[in-house]
Amino acid sequence: MKLAEALIARADTQRRLEQLKQRLLQNARVQEGDQPAEDPAALLAEAERLARRLQELIQRINRTNSATLYEGEMTLTDALAMRDVLRIRQELYRSLAHIASAKQDRYSRYEVKFQSTVDVGRIQEQADELARAYRSLDTRVQALNWQTELLE
Repeated sequence: MKLAEALIARADTQRRLEQLKQRLLQNARVQEGDQPAEDPAALLAEAERLARRLQELIQRINRTNSATLYEGEMTLTDALAMRDVLRIRQELYRSLAHIASAKQDRYSRYEVKFQSTVDVGRIQEQADELARAYRSLDTRVQALNWQTELLE
């Protein structure tokens, strides 16, 4: 199995586990004398099976990421950390640019006037550059995911 396939399986298992949780919660209580629409014990057993599968996938993915070299200079785990931080930084700059450039309607000259304390253009350029770097790194990571065999 390729690493990318394991990542897809992990996402699917997480989604199915969340759906099972919702179904289990919906059937955890019924009015006295009524029967639940689904057997909570069966749902719980299926959730436990999926949780074990999810743990196995996460462990294998983590082992693979730690052992796989990304462009010969760092591990895939290091590249993922870099990608995550690029996303955080990009969102920071985008939010800053959005707040700093917000228009203010004033209906009289007595209302408080606000002004930007940062260069919105430069902040937006930095956000764009971080977005480009994120996309570039993410594309290379995705390509590597489809080339890498999942470790046991």
